[in-house]
Amino acid sequence: MSAVSTDLAPLQNVSGNAAGGVRGWSPRVVICVAVLLLAACALPFLVSNYRVFQFTMVLIYAIALLGLNILTGYNGQISLGHGAFYAIGAYVTAILMDQGNVPYWACIPIAGAVCLLAGFLFGLPALRLEGVYLALATFALGVCLPQLLKYKGLEHWTGGVQGISLMKPDPPIADIFGLKLNPDRWLFLFTLAVTVVMFAIGWNLLRGRVGRALIAIRDQPIAASTMGINNALYKSLAFGVSALFTGVAGALGAIAVAFVAPDSFTIFLSISLLVGMVVGGLASITGAFWGALFIQFVPNVADSISKAAPWAIYGALMILFMYVMPTGIAGALRLASQRLRRRRDSAAG
Repeated sequence: MSAVSTDLAPLQNVSGNAAGGVRGWSPRVVICVAVLLLAACALPFLVSNYRVFQFTMVLIYAIALLGLNILTGYNGQISLGHGAFYAIGAYVTAILMDQGNVPYWACIPIAGAVCLLAGFLFGLPALRLEGVYLALATFALGVCLPQLLKYKGLEHWTGGVQGISLMKPDPPIADIFGLKLNPDRWLFLFTLAVTVVMFAIGWNLLRGRVGRALIAIRDQPIAASTMGINNALYKSLAFGVSALFTGVAGALGAIAVAFVAPDSFTIFLSISLLVGMVVGGLASITGAFWGALFIQFVPNVADSISKAAPWAIYGALMILFMYVMPTGIAGALRLASQRLRRRRDSAAG
């Protein structure tokens, strides 16, 4: 296996089969996940509406980063244009809600299906490209899509440069356990539920035969082909599934922000997703959350430190993160946990 770390190994089944779902979880991990979910459910009732919106965006970015990590971290295909799939998911949702009066919850699977198809179709010609050439092709996709959304022939659907304004959905109930629900709190809880579903799908996908095939193609493509793995099919499927996750994130982003416009999906969004994936940790499921926290809050921290040159501060902080934690935040935490376990074992011995 390559030097890129993965957080799947510690959770293998005792029998050695990696496709066992939550059966490979220790009781401690189950308890930690349950506590984190309970804390997340309580969070929107403890902070302001603005903070609730920010944490909603963290969950949305985490889904997008997991999708990008499936493609880049686990399959080794570099993408600099994943913001395009995020934009497709957002616009599909906005058009359905604005012109089709489709319920917001029904737009999410539709947006995911559209992005799955778009990603798979884009992945087919991309099979001939590798490395920097694939990166440039995806970069071109990220650059051209915002301009395409401004095209006058599509203005009836996309709203042109003005974009599409939406209404935040009202909560289906007024309160829960005596705690009042408003649109921001409801969207956070709804997004949290979708996030749990998407991460459960990604977890089981990557821990099974598909995940092992993706990693094999990333590390030794010739050996993987010799072992009977259809490299072309798995690479195209990786693009499609990655786009599906990112499209679901874009759909949730359109609902949460209640507005879409071409200038909201510039190439900077794609670069930010790539930065979040690397800072959080390549080939790491939990790293998606750390990367999402980074791209949501670090720009605000940089702006508070220096109003004159916030992006210089942002770049310095990113360099610091990469220097201190070259394997990402998730990789650094995993390494610290392993060292602590070895010290504990040596002390006990």
